[in-house]
Amino acid sequence: MAEFLSPGAANLITDVAGLRVGNAADSTLRSGVTVLTGDAPFTAGVHVMGGAPGTRETDLLAPDKTVETVDALVLSGGSAFGLDAASGVMDRLRALGRGYAAGAHRVPIVPAAILFDLANGGAKDWLDNPYAGLGRTAFDAAAAEFALGTEGAGSGAMTAGFKGGLGSASIVLPSGHVVGALVAVNAIGSAVVDGGPHFWAAPFELNHEFGGLGGAQSWPDPHWPVTKANAARNTTIGIVATDAALSQAQCTRLAVAAHDGFARALVPSHTPHDGDLIFAAATGAKVMDLPAMDTLMLGHAAAICMARAVARGVYAARSEPGDVFPAWSARFGAGG
Repeated sequence: MAEFLSPGAANLITDVAGLRVGNAADSTLRSGVTVLTGDAPFTAGVHVMGGAPGTRETDLLAPDKTVETVDALVLSGGSAFGLDAASGVMDRLRALGRGYAAGAHRVPIVPAAILFDLANGGAKDWLDNPYAGLGRTAFDAAAAEFALGTEGAGSGAMTAGFKGGLGSASIVLPSGHVVGALVAVNAIGSAVVDGGPHFWAAPFELNHEFGGLGGAQSWPDPHWPVTKANAARNTTIGIVATDAALSQAQCTRLAVAAHDGFARALVPSHTPHDGDLIFAAATGAKVMDLPAMDTLMLGHAAAICMARAVARGVYAARSEPGDVFPAWSARFGAGG
């Protein structure tokens, strides 16, 4: 008999013990930052499948590179300006004595990825880049519990027709390993079927976590997909994490597998106009007794978690004055 998968206690990426997430946002800016950090450095990998990524320190995560662990991962709005959020996080980590030992110095390792939210109606006429400050604030807020929807890096996000948002989900595997996902949904495509309310991710929903609507009554015939009017306002960025003991190469494979979650939950995804990217993180707290089967199941769980996290981010988004697109909840209500 097949064993059912179930979410962790909080249904958040922080169900992976030792990880914390912090959000910071500026309502005038209509943008923000989300930081994932841990009680200790963790192994990380990355995989990029979009054609227009914006990143910092991702080359370091290749399996052949010397430094195998990082101190934090950053998801930010602001396009390339948002990469400065990692500088603020580095400031906080350095003050705590965290970082890679380089002689007498500690250099915090903080890879980052950004999404484009410069055209969402917020005030972007700053004189000084605000993202380092938002990074510091997000790091200071890092905790096991955090809010979803119009929060952090998802605070200014949009999809085709509806607001995007910050989503998260988790799974506890029969092996005892925990897998979680965190995502800022700002896709060129749509998270819902034919204008909603049903989510493309419906087959993977657990415990009515995004309304319990189930699948659409009928699926559309193949047609030209619904997208944003402007192709240059996109990118969905995320993180999958586990407590399994993984190498940097295995983290990279976990990130590759998690991209299936984007493809299941967003139509279209991985386009030339998105910078779709997923980091993977492993705390190494639990060994794998059956490495071949365990790595297969970890990847499967990562894709499922990511699909669910995408839907949860859109489902939890809230309406605000001046929205370019409505929140899903404003159109369909809390229960659809």
